[in-house]
Amino acid sequence: MASLERPPAQAPLLAARRFAPLFWCQFFAAFDDNFFKSALALFILGHVGGERGAALATLATATLMAPYFILSSLGGEFADKYDKAAMAQRLKLVEIAGAALAGFGFFLASLPLLFLALAAFGALGALFGPVKYAVLPDLLAQHELPAGNALIEAATFVAILLGSTGGALSMSGGGEPALTAAAMVGLATASYAAARFMPPTPRAAPELPLDFNIARATAALLYEIWRKTRLWRLGLVTTIFWLIGAVILALLPTLVTRELRGSELVVTLHFAAFAIAISAGSALAAYFLRGGIVLLPAAMGAAIGAMVCVDLALTLGGLPPAAQSTPLAPAPYFATPGAWRALIDLMLLSAAGGFIIVPSSAALQAESREAERARTIGAVNVLDAGAIVAGGLVVAGLQDHGAPMWSLFMGLGLVAGASAVWILRAVVIAPRRELLAITLGRAPR
Repeated sequence: MASLERPPAQAPLLAARRFAPLFWCQFFAAFDDNFFKSALALFILGHVGGERGAALATLATATLMAPYFILSSLGGEFADKYDKAAMAQRLKLVEIAGAALAGFGFFLASLPLLFLALAAFGALGALFGPVKYAVLPDLLAQHELPAGNALIEAATFVAILLGSTGGALSMSGGGEPALTAAAMVGLATASYAAARFMPPTPRAAPELPLDFNIARATAALLYEIWRKTRLWRLGLVTTIFWLIGAVILALLPTLVTRELRGSELVVTLHFAAFAIAISAGSALAAYFLRGGIVLLPAAMGAAIGAMVCVDLALTLGGLPPAAQSTPLAPAPYFATPGAWRALIDLMLLSAAGGFIIVPSSAALQAESREAERARTIGAVNVLDAGAIVAGGLVVAGLQDHGAPMWSLFMGLGLVAGASAVWILRAVVIAPRRELLAITLGRAPR
């Protein structure tokens, strides 16, 4: 495995130049993405509203996700062919222009410009995805991959929380376009500045021909990873994480506001708890993997998720009808039956997600061939995007047909339980040895 030379005494990752720039580049980029998405959603509700506003909000989600189906294959080819640090720098430089375009769209109150900027953000995110995960084995030793992945996931979810909150605040009282534009350009510039400090990385496949036939390249990418059974299964484990996570994030606002009658502030508090818990779960998973990369924590995370989903379903199913419909502030909200239990369950569920994503991402990076690593990750990104979209459509369809909230969490629990069994049987190589390795903190023999 190619990697940068490192001194024997290594600094903590967040203090090391080989990793810290990537961390902050991802943090500011995710912050900017979610700031924009949140501000745009409120802009649409404020300027359009009604059924057309809801349709445009759905279109915005599709606009952001579509590039992951279209451009992940090309992003993987670019990252395998060229220096990944240079790729990150170029993409983040273009992102400054995308942020300026978004700010201009807010200033003119132009939906076409805003959607064009949103498509640009989606395209840049799709191209950057293979870079940020494929570069980790170039920057870190194999035993550092779990910690590196945990920090990247923590940066992402904390940035999602802060960005979503900041975007919402930027639109309060109708919004101030100049401040919104300045914030977006400032965040994009900070992401580019961090990328400029990333050390150069080796070109994994400099002779690789680029295939600009997107449909053919994507199909070939998916076929190649499907042929490699181990990588295909590892990719599916990450897809399980994104499927469960996307469904939870989609259901959380409705759960809090309609089932438990919480205010928007209470929803924000739940998102904060979600981000903190998944960061803590990721850190704990990295600690479990300190002796080597094993997949047993992923099965444990799915099993914990299944049990928590069932408990949450039973909690919601046993709640009495709401006595009043006025949104509750935090203090009265947490005095209502089931509120604390629901919050604890959601935090356990998100922490379990960290158990799933950290070992599966680290194993995928470690077990992929260096010359194909970014393309492998690009293929997995396509699977992840498909799971997010499919999960959202299924949940929306069930809600449209009147499915109660408790039944949705019960169904999610069944999916998580089946996933735990499959991971244990098909992905974990030697459960007893892996359990011993976790317990003793050393690589399984």
